[in-house]
Amino acid sequence: MSTVKAVAVITGDPTVRGNLQFVQDSQGATHIRGKISGLSPGLHGFHIHSLGDTTNGCNSTGPHFNPFKKDHGAPSDKERHAGDLGNIVAGPDGVAEIFIKDMLIPLRGQHSILGRAVVVHADPDDLGRGGHDLSKTTGNAGARVGCGVIGLQSSV
Repeated sequence: MSTVKAVAVITGDPTVRGNLQFVQDSQGATHIRGKISGLSPGLHGFHIHSLGDTTNGCNSTGPHFNPFKKDHGAPSDKERHAGDLGNIVAGPDGVAEIFIKDMLIPLRGQHSILGRAVVVHADPDDLGRGGHDLSKTTGNAGARVGCGVIGLQSSV
């Protein structure tokens, strides 16, 4: 099986910028690597959203990618959206270095994330444990401050 690679160019409010690379390995895990700058220091919810539609900025990317109709949770939980990737951490310089490995976000097959969007939120994701009305749907992660459509990467 050949390696599938994808990229997402992150843009957002007003200085959020980044590049992410997605690679699915032979065991089926997808690895996300990259860097996002222009964030406020601290934790930011990080999710795959259902739609690759940015016609209204990050607000048109739809809900979290959830093909199995589960409640929101942490990446390590059995009960979680496929798109629930937890939090990324921006340092004092506003830069988040991203290294994520996940089994529920394939780049091929029926539940592929190609053509969907990756979204960075303003606030920390409470991982479904916050007791807020939004905890079980969004992790109460706040506004969408950056996003990008996940597309196939050139092999050149």
